[in-house]
Amino acid sequence: MSKPSTLTGTVTARQEIKKSRFLAVAGPALDETGAKAFITAHSDHTANHNCWAWRIGQAYRFSDDGEPSGTAGKPILQAIDGQLLDRVAVVVTRWFGGILLGSGGLVRAYGGTAAMCLREAEKVPLVDTVAATVTCTFGDLALLQARLKALPGMQIRAQSFIDTGAELIVSVPKEDADTVARMITDLTSGRATVKLSE
Repeated sequence: MSKPSTLTGTVTARQEIKKSRFLAVAGPALDETGAKAFITAHSDHTANHNCWAWRIGQAYRFSDDGEPSGTAGKPILQAIDGQLLDRVAVVVTRWFGGILLGSGGLVRAYGGTAAMCLREAEKVPLVDTVAATVTCTFGDLALLQARLKALPGMQIRAQSFIDTGAELIVSVPKEDADTVARMITDLTSGRATVKLSE
């Protein structure tokens, strides 16, 4: 089974169908709060409808925003799922052009605009990560930073200084956590400590 991906940033797509204008905006959403904020930020209140969907793991939501039930939000969610995406939110805004599209036309318009937008988006595979705190001396800091930044999937989230050196908060791909911890210990001859979050 293919691993799910997420988007690297926000992407848009537009199309006009029988004089109605459709604008899709898609972007990454780490959690439900982020998805709701994305939807609020990308909804246009001068438009007739702001239909949306998001998926975060097993959780998902969608809205038809006044369109007939099942003709907008669900097709947008199907566009997300059809491209094996996760941690993604999509808003499709419609400005009514005066011609009714019918249920099938709405499903194709909303689902198609969302799918077109998502196809254009730059994607990255989702990797399960674990947070870790690395405590090191000032002498080991530069070497550790350089080595950690060079590792794929590794991110230094925060850094603070303490009396004896520095503390780095990092996110490590879960499957590499033990290897990275050993590398840090070996690199610093045991001077640095690594504490993995549960």
